[in-house]
Amino acid sequence: MPLLYTIGRLTVAPALRLAFRPTVEGLEHIPETGGAIFAGNHLSVADELFLGTVVPRHLAFWAKSEYFKGTGPKGALSKFVLTGLGAIPVERAGGRAALSAFDAAIPVLKAGDLVAVYPEGTRSPDGRLYRGRTGAARLAVAAGVPIIPVGMIGTDRAQPIGTRVPRPGRAEIVVRFGKPLDFTGRADDRTSLREMTDEVMSEIQKLTGQEYVSRYAPPRAQPAAEGEPPAPA
Repeated sequence: MPLLYTIGRLTVAPALRLAFRPTVEGLEHIPETGGAIFAGNHLSVADELFLGTVVPRHLAFWAKSEYFKGTGPKGALSKFVLTGLGAIPVERAGGRAALSAFDAAIPVLKAGDLVAVYPEGTRSPDGRLYRGRTGAARLAVAAGVPIIPVGMIGTDRAQPIGTRVPRPGRAEIVVRFGKPLDFTGRADDRTSLREMTDEVMSEIQKLTGQEYVSRYAPPRAQPAAEGEPPAPA
């Protein structure tokens, strides 16, 4: 586990658990060893914070590549923090550049680490669950690891879009983990990836009870760091 991540688990994580007292269900579905992908709904920037707080192992998140390329003291600090946390840079422009995130995540997973992605590709603008993009399924097949569905509840009220930090007392935070989905041996053609992705989104919906929308979430004008690079539909 990266040193900075370990420090965060010893300082930030206990403080969050004390302040918010999140309810956690399904921890038994998280493997003690071996690689796996956490695929969850995305309501708030706080999703990553609470997911990292309750998962007992190191969890690698994808972060916009711009955060690794900043200049000046602020840019240097951002790069230092993200690198120290073991984050994976994502090129949001798409194409071959975006696929570099998948190239970087595959050896991480094969080495037995955990990676978190958000198949919706951006935060939900209205609390509903939107159609998933196929990146998580593609990554699972390529790395030969299971996908663990994750349902986050209450993070959008604890830290609504536009606010800088989550605030205690606004909502009960619930984190639910579903049974691992094993796609070993499945084809990686467009149809198969779509079927696997729909299965993952169905499991997430069961965990959250959100209304499902069978279209992609509209992009934000200025998206924050998201857990999913552009991927084929």
